[in-house]
Amino acid sequence: MKRNIAVFFGGRSAEHDVSIITAHIPIIESLLATGNFEVWPVYIGKDGSWYSDQNMNDLSYFRQDNIAEILKKQKKIQMVFDNGFQIIWPGVIFKKVKIDVAFPAMHGTYGEDGSLMGLLRMAGVPFVGCDMFASAVAMDKVFTKQVLQAEGVPVVPYVWFTKDEWNKNKEEFKNKISKLKLPLFIKPVHLGSSIGITKVKREVELENAIEVAFHYDDKVLVEEGIENLIEVTLPIIGNEELQLAAVERPLNKTEFFDFNDKYIGSGKKSGGVNNQYSEIPAKIEEDLLKKVMDLGIKTYKTLGCEGISRVDFLIDNLSKKVFVNEVNTLPGSLYIHNWKKVGVSGIELVTKLVALAEERFYAQKNTTYTFDSEILKHVSGPKME
Repeated sequence: MKRNIAVFFGGRSAEHDVSIITAHIPIIESLLATGNFEVWPVYIGKDGSWYSDQNMNDLSYFRQDNIAEILKKQKKIQMVFDNGFQIIWPGVIFKKVKIDVAFPAMHGTYGEDGSLMGLLRMAGVPFVGCDMFASAVAMDKVFTKQVLQAEGVPVVPYVWFTKDEWNKNKEEFKNKISKLKLPLFIKPVHLGSSIGITKVKREVELENAIEVAFHYDDKVLVEEGIENLIEVTLPIIGNEELQLAAVERPLNKTEFFDFNDKYIGSGKKSGGVNNQYSEIPAKIEEDLLKKVMDLGIKTYKTLGCEGISRVDFLIDNLSKKVFVNEVNTLPGSLYIHNWKKVGVSGIELVTKLVALAEERFYAQKNTTYTFDSEILKHVSGPKME
């Protein structure tokens, strides 16, 4: 008998459209190809409305010119979290489906940041990927750096501030930033997919770049650029025992790898990520490769990642220093092209991720989260009539 698996995507996020691609290529395609699952797409619109229609398992559904009008005719779903997770379609003909496993494919706000994971934990359903704790920390680029620094993991020099702090103490922060070496990278703290990022080569460009970042977030990160830069990325899967994919080196043809480079530049189906300008496996020195793998494992475990994550690195090719840049708990396309290089197909990858989700879920069942006490009997207050 097929198990019901819900794939969550879309959402109120700047990465809404990227999420749709991730959900379909390769997640839904691979899950359907296993023949073991009844796949229920759960699409969250930009306005926060929830829908589920198995016609949405086809990516072409969302490429229709009149998609906004089509969604207006769709019935919104309801969810029940009583003794498991159920999707309900209210109406004349009442329909409900109990979900056995959830597969989040939501990038950014209200999804990848741990919000959805918290909901699924309360619903009592196994879900793929990192739990809400690692998701929340990794989604905040500043928290990530602070946690990693505390454990001795090298990160590049940086300055951060909120919109309120910047408006009240602009000169103070500009003075701190002046101590960083140009070029600088200005980033919204909670966004991925290179949205809102600016490379600043001259001090005169700084304030405008910060305003761009504040357009997408209320917290901004200013990072020192690395000279003689080599960028590499390492996808990892596992809970306790970890498996590493092939290390990838993006071969940038622009100032930095932006949104278009990642998702559009190749103009061909690439699993949601443009890998046309990537070197897999990365052709870097063996000692650097070992540093990347060792730091990748340490970073994954330090943040408490589970299921799947991708660790991004910056390497100074002159000094041979390796820095952890950030951690992505939901890699776009699951970086399936990296996994194929080490002999793991899309079907094998999603099957493994579902197994890891269930492994964690049943292990957590052995943990006691409640506590019986006598405290309420000893609290004074008005008596019921």
